[in-house]
Amino acid sequence: MFPIRDDNPQLKTPFVTYGLIALNILTWMLVQGLGADPQLSTSVCEFGLVPADLFDTLPESNRACQSLPSSGWFGLLSAMFMHGGWMHLIGNMWFLWVFGGNVEDAMGPVNFLVFYTLTGLAAAGAQIWANPASTIPMVGASGAIGGVMGAYIMLYPKVKVHMLFVLFVIVKTFRVPAIAMLGYWIVVQLIGGFNSIGQQGGGVAFWAHVGGFVVGAILVFLFKDNKLLDQHPYHGW
Repeated sequence: MFPIRDDNPQLKTPFVTYGLIALNILTWMLVQGLGADPQLSTSVCEFGLVPADLFDTLPESNRACQSLPSSGWFGLLSAMFMHGGWMHLIGNMWFLWVFGGNVEDAMGPVNFLVFYTLTGLAAAGAQIWANPASTIPMVGASGAIGGVMGAYIMLYPKVKVHMLFVLFVIVKTFRVPAIAMLGYWIVVQLIGGFNSIGQQGGGVAFWAHVGGFVVGAILVFLFKDNKLLDQHPYHGW
C-alpha cells in the first residue's frame, strides 16, 4: 500500500516543500552521482551520520568507512539530504510531496523550515539513543519526513488519503482517513524498531522514524499558525 494523494486542498504554493525536494534531488545528482559508485559509497561515508564517531571512541580499524573522513556532528544535518538508493530517494520525496504542502500551509514557510530541521535532528537523536555504538552511516530524509507526518496526523486526522494497493495483477485504489494510514505507518515503525534492538548490521533506521514522528506531533502545536490552519476546511479532530 502506498499513498498517492490526499483530499486536502493546497491553499498556497509550498515553496519550502518544493525547495527541500529540489535540494534532495540535486544532492543525489551532484554529490551522490545518481547512485553510481564510488560517489554513492563515498558520500554516504563522508556525509552520513555515524553514531559511534560522534564521541570519538571508535578505533579506526572498527569503522565501516575506513580511510574516509567522518562527518562528525555535521552529519546530524548533512545526513538528512543523503540517500542510499533510487527507491530510498523516491519514496522519501513522494511522502514529502503528499504530506508536506498542507503542513507548510498550516505553519507558513519559515516556521515549516525550522520545524522540518528540528524534527530531522530529533530523529537522528532518537536513532543515536537506540544504538549509540553503531558504526553504520545513517542517511535519509525519512526522520524529518516522519516529523511532517506526525504534524499531519495532529492537524488533519480526518482527511482522506488515497492509497494504491498492488498485488501481482491486482491494482486497486481506496481512501482511508489520515489517522488510519499514518497510525498504521507508525505502528509498523515501532514494530520494526523493537525487532531491530540488538542488531548490529545496517537496515532501516526505525527509531529515527519514530523519534521524528513523535517530536513532530508535539512541536506542531508550537509552530502551527491558527489563522492559516482555520482556512483549511478539513482541519481538526
